[in-house]
Amino acid sequence: MKRRAAWVLLAVAGAWLLSGCTAASYYAQSIQGHLALMGAAKPVEEVLADPATPDDLRQRLELAKRIRAFAVTDLALPDNASYHRYSDLKRRAAVWNVAAAPPDSLTLKRWCFPVVGCVGYRGYYDEAEARALAEQLQRDEGLEVRVYGIPAYSTLGWLNWMGGDPLLSTFIRYPEGELARMIFHELAHQVVYVDDDTMFNESYATAVERLGGQRWLATHASEAARREYAAFDQRRRDFRALSRLTRDDLNAVYKQKGAPGIDTTVLAAMKEEAVARFRQRYADLKARWAAAGTPYDGYDRWVAEANNAFFGVQAAYDELVPAFEALFVREGSDWPRFHAAVAALGKLPKAERLAQLRALETATAQAGQDDKTTR
Repeated sequence: MKRRAAWVLLAVAGAWLLSGCTAASYYAQSIQGHLALMGAAKPVEEVLADPATPDDLRQRLELAKRIRAFAVTDLALPDNASYHRYSDLKRRAAVWNVAAAPPDSLTLKRWCFPVVGCVGYRGYYDEAEARALAEQLQRDEGLEVRVYGIPAYSTLGWLNWMGGDPLLSTFIRYPEGELARMIFHELAHQVVYVDDDTMFNESYATAVERLGGQRWLATHASEAARREYAAFDQRRRDFRALSRLTRDDLNAVYKQKGAPGIDTTVLAAMKEEAVARFRQRYADLKARWAAAGTPYDGYDRWVAEANNAFFGVQAAYDELVPAFEALFVREGSDWPRFHAAVAALGKLPKAERLAQLRALETATAQAGQDDKTTR
């Protein structure tokens, strides 16, 4: 679960000088945090040449170099300064994001920033500051909140003149398939980024990471790496499908708000039942993984803490992925054509691009169903 803090930090330096002290403090920590991250970065070649570099890190950086080159040659992702340097952050996350939603909706609270527009999260380089905001939102606004660490974020290519986004210690030791996925996802944000549409941006980047990751593993990875990733990815797909089913359940509940006989008590009870079904389905899913010989408990904490903010964040990252994957097929699995088609969609009004993506997903699903019926 990643992941984004797409601030153009230096570009907004002047903006917070004109803001109140709270905004000024927030932008100041953003700028200072990013400059510290950039200041710790060294060219990959320099790190590789250092005799003190651990062998395992050296191997991961060599792998990252190959993945970075593949992103350009095979996926038509940008050939620029990003991911040619390495930064050891000496912490477990690059940034901690805060997401929040009302008790009766999956719609995330939005924060708006100069240059990049509005997004459904607020990011901090200090975890304590993120948790302090979450507590304030719960206390003062009655919102359901989620604080989550992200291993990487994109500056959208606008800071390539400063050396670009570096490889980070927070993800460099990921399994091969995950490392490739991370790099592809972040580079995708440098190809297309639409102001004020987190779901469009994140679903597109997630589609790029999935499709690109599959191609990397099929053509460059060892059989062991492919098996490792296949098991991991299947669990993730299973969990995302379960989350999407639960989002549908919760949205159906919240649509009844204000209907005759549906007061806040009844609505809360229906919501509780939907979340209880989610947790039971997750228990069944874990049992299935265990029976298949791939036991996994990595989602336990997420499930225990699941709330509207959790499901709202999930929606931002995967709600439109099937539609973007269908668009990739429609464009002949040609990467430049696919990126161009996404860019064209991004220029449409938000409602229109969403309608086109939904229609494409529906048509693709129907065609698949018809194909099964005729076999």
